[in-house]
Amino acid sequence: MSSLTSQGNSLPLERWRSYAGVSWEVPHHGSDPAPFPDSVNSPICGVHFDAKGRVFVSTPRLVSAKSPATLSILDTGATTGPARLTAFPSVEGNAVGTAPDQNLRSVLGFYVDKNNGWLWALDQGYVAGESEAPAGSQKVLIYDLETGRTVKRIGLDAVADRKGSFLNDIAVDEARKVAYISDSGLRSAPQTKAGIIVVDFVTGSAGRVLDRHPTVSPQPGVKVMFHGAEVWPGNPLIMGINGIALSPDGKTLYWTVTTGRNAFSAPTEVLCDAGASKTAVEAMITDLGDVGGNTDGIVTDAVGNLYITDVTHGGIVKYDPQTKAMALFASNIAVHWPDTATIDDGGDVVFTSSNLIQHFAAAVKPGDERFEFWRLRLKRK
Repeated sequence: MSSLTSQGNSLPLERWRSYAGVSWEVPHHGSDPAPFPDSVNSPICGVHFDAKGRVFVSTPRLVSAKSPATLSILDTGATTGPARLTAFPSVEGNAVGTAPDQNLRSVLGFYVDKNNGWLWALDQGYVAGESEAPAGSQKVLIYDLETGRTVKRIGLDAVADRKGSFLNDIAVDEARKVAYISDSGLRSAPQTKAGIIVVDFVTGSAGRVLDRHPTVSPQPGVKVMFHGAEVWPGNPLIMGINGIALSPDGKTLYWTVTTGRNAFSAPTEVLCDAGASKTAVEAMITDLGDVGGNTDGIVTDAVGNLYITDVTHGGIVKYDPQTKAMALFASNIAVHWPDTATIDDGGDVVFTSSNLIQHFAAAVKPGDERFEFWRLRLKRK
């Protein structure tokens, strides 16, 4: 287990789990299952814990559409070989070739709703090899965590572009049953169609706010840096809003932009107000300042601190909403593209690190893939 003392802190980053690819096979006679044949093209991106400590992960079909599932449960009891996955809610429910409006096709962001016992799955709709998401495939599917039964389906075609949207991540106000979605607009770059989508469970409606606003769009002149080098020089990564998270009381939405440097916030009251003018919404945005690098996933802890995965420095940036202080909190040279961040069942920050950007560039050879989970233990009073 490697670690590096946090900057200005005594908290280390710990490599919690490390896997040689993924597998949906059932192991035999106690041996490690064989990795999925297309494991190199099935990197683990999203991670969340339920109230029982189960770990759910996403393997979006962005590089290849061959994996049997895009949303699964991870067997954390196994610590060697590939990550052992079980499709959720089922293999059939993850099928690419049938019922695009009902089955999960490509999930990157999802959210485990412990208060209601649900999982909110954000389906990007399109899979590798498709230039357009099939009609009805862009959606939020809400599942019962215990039974896998579909509680509700909310379509997003009316608020997301089937050719240009990149439905990235989702944050949920569990009490109000309202979800906020980051549309990075990656597929429409450089005319990036980025924005925020607001989904109401009760009404089943979805609306779009801050469409192509500067605070959700790629920042001009910014390069995405990773391990001391520009990502894809000559064909730069142009991605808008990515990480998205709520304050514990649900009154403030936070977000960051990957091809950018700053973090932002806005009151959810104005974002949810369908009658609010564009000017009124924009006037309520707060620029929280320079994060110090390029970013991916974000999450808040129980007391409202914001943790941001820093892909430039391979670590975590902490923002304290009380003091307004923002600084690199922990980093490790062994972290390769920290992605989704979540809070585990012990109250610590856990994030995925699967060298995702190199997989997109087909720069990882089959058999060399390594999908990892890192943990930042938080001091609690």
